[in-house]
Amino acid sequence: MKMDLKNIEWEEFYLNDIFSEIQRGKRLKKGDHKKGVMPYISSTALNNGTDGFIGNKDKVRIFSNCLTIANSGSVGATFFQPYSFVASDHVTKLQNKEHNKYVYLFISLITNRLKEKYSFNREINDKRIQKEKIVLPVNSQGKPDYDFMEAFMKDKEKEKTKAFQDYIKKRINKLKKYKKVIPIEEKEWGEFEIETIFEVKSGKRLTKADMKKGNKPFIGATDSNNGITEFVSNTNVSEDSNVLGVNYNGSVVENFYHPYKAIFSDDVKRLSFKKTEGNKHLFLFVKNQILKQKEKYQYGYKFNGVRMSRQKILLPINQSQEPDYNYMENYMKRLEYEKVKQYLDFKQETTA
Repeated sequence: MKMDLKNIEWEEFYLNDIFSEIQRGKRLKKGDHKKGVMPYISSTALNNGTDGFIGNKDKVRIFSNCLTIANSGSVGATFFQPYSFVASDHVTKLQNKEHNKYVYLFISLITNRLKEKYSFNREINDKRIQKEKIVLPVNSQGKPDYDFMEAFMKDKEKEKTKAFQDYIKKRINKLKKYKKVIPIEEKEWGEFEIETIFEVKSGKRLTKADMKKGNKPFIGATDSNNGITEFVSNTNVSEDSNVLGVNYNGSVVENFYHPYKAIFSDDVKRLSFKKTEGNKHLFLFVKNQILKQKEKYQYGYKFNGVRMSRQKILLPINQSQEPDYNYMENYMKRLEYEKVKQYLDFKQETTA
């Protein structure tokens, strides 16, 4: 039976009535970050709040199995963190060891609404968070109905999982024919300069101060979030879609496919195919070939516009010794088939 939020009672509760532990993270300057694999949770609204991976263990605050709420930046952004992580001073831990994943996820949807109350100029400081209230479903005793919250989120998880599995099954049926594509090691390869394959277009500088909030991705020279560093409403001559964005500053050589409309930083070049219409699978194949040049452009050897245009990459070729675009596309579809099939098999095993 589908659970309904409309036919239940709701009441207000202070956060410190819901969570037995409320603690701010600790400041850790960028220059003090050590390379590692532990998530560093800060005030971003992307990637579950993850702003990098570090190896620091001393003079930091490490939490796990709790909610984090952003005090500044993307104020109010709340995420469930089931793993151990380092918390920056821009987030606060909300923890009650009696809560499970589903209760945390339900409450995170409510605390996320605090975004509407706060802004970049008004933070949720330690004093305010102690006085902050949220509304929750209540039981017949007027206490938070955690059983309902858990059942509601399990119901939603089941609904979403089924919808995704149905999608995956349809996708597998469409990709089945590509599983017989010949192995990549059996193909002939040739060298091609990037400028012979792509039209290389520049991005345009947009300062932080000139950015206007919106829903349009702004692509910067990062190695994460598919290159997205902000969401804006600005427009300029760099606005484009169905292109590969390649960094020549920042995280040099990193590149991402952008099927959607976006605007691009002046640290990112836009690549579009000259002799064929690009699509997801074709761009993703070439993306990996460009990434193989990353080691070359380290330690001060800049991947500038001229070097990018003349950089050679290896591509499969056809009988005319030209790039075999048809093969590249089909090969990536074969890989997609193998991965989605693997995922579906796994999910069916774990839910059986």
